[in-house]
Amino acid sequence: MSDIQTLVAAATSAVNQGRWDQAEAVWAQVLALDPRHPQALYSLGVHAFKRGQLGQALHSLQAAHASAPGDPAVLLAISVVLREQGDDGGELRAIEAALAADPYFLPALLAKAAHLEARGLPKPAAAVYRNALKAAPPEPHWPPALRSQLLLGRACVERHSAELANFLSARTDAGFNALTPSEAERWREAIAIQSGQSQPYRSVSSQQYVPRLPAIPFYERSAFAWVEALEARTEAITAELRAVLDQHQAGFQPYVAYQPGTPLNQWQELNHSKRWSSYFLWNNGQPVTEHLERCPETAKALAAVGLADIAGQCPNAMFSVLAPHTHIPPHHGETNARLVVHLPLIVPDKCTYRVGFEHRRWNVGETLIFDDSIEHEARNDSAELRVVMIFDVWNPLLSPAERGMVKTMSAAMREFQGRA
Repeated sequence: MSDIQTLVAAATSAVNQGRWDQAEAVWAQVLALDPRHPQALYSLGVHAFKRGQLGQALHSLQAAHASAPGDPAVLLAISVVLREQGDDGGELRAIEAALAADPYFLPALLAKAAHLEARGLPKPAAAVYRNALKAAPPEPHWPPALRSQLLLGRACVERHSAELANFLSARTDAGFNALTPSEAERWREAIAIQSGQSQPYRSVSSQQYVPRLPAIPFYERSAFAWVEALEARTEAITAELRAVLDQHQAGFQPYVAYQPGTPLNQWQELNHSKRWSSYFLWNNGQPVTEHLERCPETAKALAAVGLADIAGQCPNAMFSVLAPHTHIPPHHGETNARLVVHLPLIVPDKCTYRVGFEHRRWNVGETLIFDDSIEHEARNDSAELRVVMIFDVWNPLLSPAERGMVKTMSAAMREFQGRA
């Protein structure tokens, strides 16, 4: 082992001094001692690529990948060789594999964005470039080798933002006629925020942000006429919940379900986990007919509320199950155009909820109505299941005309993204 370490140090030193022939000879010695040495295989693959020997380079790099399957740099090098061989599909698969190994690997994010842009897909490219810019350090600390790519990425993102802003302005222009001057100013800011030309300065929304709405963590139950009737149905709704818990476990699915290669941040522990699961009655604006038929009293209760209606996004309604000793980490919701309602159904001790600064306890049959665009988190520190019914209602501070603007902008976003 000491001989190999000595040779690796010698090869690295030779590379640093630009003595490529000497480095390659030393790497060959390493490989003679350890035919599966990943660094030697990778380096010899790079040397072969520099000489234009693509077949030999690919063979060495694939062997390096077999020895070190989790190394994204090896996969990215394979993608470069495949690109030179004209294998577009293979190139993209190798890049995706590198990102599955490390979703924050900046060179692979830039490579994927460049691949998409070169193939006439500027909108998906801009989305990946945006992720790359988020993953990159602050600009003064950009790696010199990646600076030019990051500058190109930023320009692509800016072009995309300007195009989207113009598109949304055109699609929503007629809606401005129904707005007051202050509402119109809010929606001009909304378009700038939606297109990435500005940023929200209060709550944080992952899809659609309505500026200048006050960031109110919890709303008073008395402000909503339907609350009393809904709470009166708590026992009937709970009975239907218990029935599906007993008889239809297959209907519950993990609430967090990101695909491989997606940067997970705080969701890694709960991704594809039934520790936080949902039994959807409505999902992204679509009714789940089988589930609604199993829960007719719950369906009647929801119909009497008047759910938020944003095509492709709302209504959502579900039984949300949090397993014992499970923590939903701090996060933000999709839009402050809607509020989220919790009707607690099964609540053991040691269950708490936070929205912004405020901490609340769930009490069975007593609704919590809150703005989920404000950072929030939940805890079940008990040894039992905690279950609440969750659904969306309109933010009451939006006028009917503004609700129309929410729907119009949401539809325009889906239309725009559908052209990608």
